[in-house]
Amino acid sequence: MIYFFTAALIIFISYAVLPTVLIRSLNWGIVKEITEPNSIALTFDDGPDPQYTARLLDVLKKHEAKAAFFVVGEKAAKHPLLLKRMQADGHTIGIHHYRHVSSWILSPGSLKKQLEQTKQVIEETINEEVYFYRPPWGHFNLFTLWMARKYKIIMWSGIFKDWKIQHIRNTLSKSLAKETVPGRIFLLHDSGETLGADSNAPEYMIGHLDQYLQQSALKGIHFVSLKEGYQGHRT
Repeated sequence: MIYFFTAALIIFISYAVLPTVLIRSLNWGIVKEITEPNSIALTFDDGPDPQYTARLLDVLKKHEAKAAFFVVGEKAAKHPLLLKRMQADGHTIGIHHYRHVSSWILSPGSLKKQLEQTKQVIEETINEEVYFYRPPWGHFNLFTLWMARKYKIIMWSGIFKDWKIQHIRNTLSKSLAKETVPGRIFLLHDSGETLGADSNAPEYMIGHLDQYLQQSALKGIHFVSLKEGYQGHRT
């Protein structure tokens, strides 16, 4: 029995953990920064959320900030009007799997299906081709780079644990300001439905983001969509 578990562990590490560590540490086939001068890319995962995404879009519009939304396909299918508003407001929409499931437990065929289903939902809703992809939790497997080769895989250079209220209740706007360096890609979340998240965490994120965007405007910081901030996305 011990040999079975040892073999299973080795297979899992080789298929899931090791590729993730190597890809993220060596920056193989991934993007962590944008090229637009004096700009930052705001990115939001796990939506669209019927309670929070529209409010987030209101805040972004108020401050004339552009962003990117990595959407969960099954949620996008339920809330197409939110995707259409994202597009109308000038934001970028990317893939975040059809269900919020880790690539660590997906076979190559299952990963391909997650990508294709989400791509189909987005493109049928907004009539625009999808170029960008972010795997849930930033997890890769041995086949991710090949299966996602037609997309630019967007990671992040600023993460704030905004899925947990205890990490952001009184400090998120300060944390965002501290990490404000041109070229950064910030990761935030417009839904609290993901495993391990606090359901009302986006309430705090949106409030702090409003403050941060107001402060950043005074400093001349621009917030751009990925289509603006990463011009080399067509391959």
